[in-house]
Amino acid sequence: MMIQAVHVPESAEAVAAHSARGGWIMGGGTVVMPLVNSGAAAGSELISLRRAGLAGIEVRGGVARIGAAAPLSSVEEHPGLGFLRPALRTIASPTIRNLATVGGNLFVAQPYGDLAVCLLALDALCEIAGPGGRRDAPVADVLASGVAGGEFVTAVVVRLPEPGTWYYHKAMRRRLNSASIVTVASVTRVEDGVVTSTRIALGGVAPRPVRAVSAERLLRDRPLSAEVLTEAGEAARADTAPFDDAYASAWYRARVLPVHLRRAFTS
Repeated sequence: MMIQAVHVPESAEAVAAHSARGGWIMGGGTVVMPLVNSGAAAGSELISLRRAGLAGIEVRGGVARIGAAAPLSSVEEHPGLGFLRPALRTIASPTIRNLATVGGNLFVAQPYGDLAVCLLALDALCEIAGPGGRRDAPVADVLASGVAGGEFVTAVVVRLPEPGTWYYHKAMRRRLNSASIVTVASVTRVEDGVVTSTRIALGGVAPRPVRAVSAERLLRDRPLSAEVLTEAGEAARADTAPFDDAYASAWYRARVLPVHLRRAFTS
């Protein structure tokens, strides 16, 4: 299908009005435009969020609100979001990060979408707009089911992790600018050497980012020792659905998952 029109509305309300008529919403275009150029686009109209006022980032009182149209590079450079910088620096190239958006990253199929893995670990909340009005939804629901027709994410809201509770590790074929083989992100609190709470998200091991709920159950009330972490990594396989692609086989992803989950907490 050929694209017949490109709309660049200047407010979220105008975006909603266009989306009600069936347009395809586009953030930075790093995923959409290759489909358009190849003739595989699913609609005849594009709706760009570039001028819709959805690119702001605000960090206040331990909570960050990140506009869906904020480029990944803006998040990477924000002084209040430094804990995310190591994760963002591994995503594609600086040129792509200047275009790709926070909202768009939620809808990128694995093994891409590393920021989405982080947002799942952080239990982010998505602010959503559409023809029916506005609503909030956990990022886990958006990652699992998407949004209704005509809806779009306007922002994500996250509570910043307390010092010493954020863990991140990504295994890839190159040091930077490579898709994930296994990604691990976690907010884990340890008191007196024992895990009191943990939330673990995995990327690269299923078609969408997933919670490692089996590993979480195993870790609670136990020390973060290498032995316990290896057990947790093996348990996490039950929460995954690995796949073959150009970067790694499903067998390899499942095989190395325990290693990289352990490294996330010990590196």
